[in-house]
Amino acid sequence: MRVRFILCIALAAGLIGCVKKESAPPAPPAETASAFVARANHDLGDLAREMAAAAFTQDTFITPDTQFMNAKANDRYLAVLGQAAEGAARFTGQSLAPADARALALLKFNVDAPAPRDAAKRDELTQLSAQLGAMYGEGKYCPPGAAKDPASCKNVEQLADILAKSRNYDELVAAWKGWHDIGAPMREPYRRFVELANEGARELGFKDLGVMWRARYDMSPEEFDAESERLWQQVKPLYAALQCHARAKLAERYGESRVPAGKPIPAQLLGNMWAQQWSKIYEDILKPYPAVKIETADRQLALQKWDAVRMTHSAESFYTSLGFPALPQSFWERSMFVRPRDREVVCHPSAWDMGDRKDVRVKVCMAPTEEDLYTIYHELGHVYYYISYAQQPYLFRDGANDGFHEAIGDTINLSVTPAYLAKIGLAPAVQPSREAVINQQMKMALDKIAFLPFGRLIDLWRWRVFSGEITPANYNAAWWELRRHYQGIAPPIARTEADFDPGAKYHIPANTPYTRYFLSFILQFQFHKALCAAAGQTGALHECSIFGSAAAGERYAQMLALGASEPWQDAMQQLTGTRAIDASAITEYFQPLMGWLTEQNKNRQCGWE
Repeated sequence: MRVRFILCIALAAGLIGCVKKESAPPAPPAETASAFVARANHDLGDLAREMAAAAFTQDTFITPDTQFMNAKANDRYLAVLGQAAEGAARFTGQSLAPADARALALLKFNVDAPAPRDAAKRDELTQLSAQLGAMYGEGKYCPPGAAKDPASCKNVEQLADILAKSRNYDELVAAWKGWHDIGAPMREPYRRFVELANEGARELGFKDLGVMWRARYDMSPEEFDAESERLWQQVKPLYAALQCHARAKLAERYGESRVPAGKPIPAQLLGNMWAQQWSKIYEDILKPYPAVKIETADRQLALQKWDAVRMTHSAESFYTSLGFPALPQSFWERSMFVRPRDREVVCHPSAWDMGDRKDVRVKVCMAPTEEDLYTIYHELGHVYYYISYAQQPYLFRDGANDGFHEAIGDTINLSVTPAYLAKIGLAPAVQPSREAVINQQMKMALDKIAFLPFGRLIDLWRWRVFSGEITPANYNAAWWELRRHYQGIAPPIARTEADFDPGAKYHIPANTPYTRYFLSFILQFQFHKALCAAAGQTGALHECSIFGSAAAGERYAQMLALGASEPWQDAMQQLTGTRAIDASAITEYFQPLMGWLTEQNKNRQCGWE
């Protein structure tokens, strides 16, 4: 049986009509801004559902067909978005209701890679986007002789496990190189992707894509540049002290010839494929007081046979203790909780708003570990943000800024204290000693503080790529210069422009802005402090848990419900009483550790430049 399909596309005014000569005419010129915004919310919302379904399908079932469907869905969405953004220009200079003015402004920021108006170029952009995502998801390192033994090939999780567990210098170098080499074939597709995305950004009135990304923050790009650097300077002393201590301990393990004082640390030695978080070398290298135990959740998770679903229910119970609703049944039916055995998937954890106000999901590959327990508590922060702002119009169904979205679940994780883990049966109920507190803070700092410069530099590199300051001829050299400058990290072996090491980090081929994570790692402590105050907690900030506090939950929910309907400064004030991001809460939280590091670093040669 033959079936006739009528393909719908965007008309110049932003409506969706059918590809037929007798299709509905464009909206009349007399259309009001409010009516235009209502149509944009409707049309984009419908296509967003299609796009989310196609993207989720590709990420959980990577095949040429799902790549094709994802690219086509993305293409249709970008076509409508481009036309809507262009149509919004006719209201420039008019006196508009605040909500309409904000919605029209947000139209320009509703996608991370705006497509050129030219249909062929738009199709090329979406194909490149799908291709780059698949290249990362399917990436493997196959050692010599793998043709005879395909099982010897390793994916990113297997290679990352070597970085986390091995202490053999040469084995670490091999695993690091094996994964980073997957980036090389991405260089040319990425170069072309940048060209096309920049063209789309210029057609929306921006100098380049990096300027467009920075213009999202309810301030000028120049103001945001200054604000980001100000925040980095606030937290830099914490990081510099941690880096100095970590380098000294690594020199004890691997020798000063390999880890010299006053020089960057070889990237493969920090327990993480990207040297972005260092907690994997905590137990045997960086634990301040080795004889003082901190009971992690790992032992009890294994003994009690927790699986991915039970871990997710645990996270859900924290949010419901604050007054948030239970997750819908569809969440449990449609999420991916573990890596399937029968197909390739993108295991990078993510939360999904499928666009119909009810369908929310996660995509994770969990094991019963404390690390993955924290991961699912984080991802449900996104999910509960989706649920909280679900009744907003489509253009306002987003975070106050993207840093807010990442901070929500991490703020909850700051309340997953040893006392909370004891309460849910995953740790013993003991009052920690001073030494145990320092151990606990070090373990956390190796995630929270070690990450800060990495979170800062990823988009600095991209902004300079988008502006042309970094050219394809020096992609890799510029990448490593920023990593040296901000992190004090160096590659374990010589790298050249035949390599494309940025491609080995998920967010580069996925074109996901990264400054959101830098902001979130600062915002979460500021949010935590405000919520602890709302819960009536008066003790040390690092001991506070808001679990079970309806007052804190109500305060949190009020901010989350705003979505993107107000500038982030207004959302910030709703929760914290202030309108600025401030890193002083981090300093307060880690005050015990900072004092300890200062003592340890006496007479050491700190710094790396």
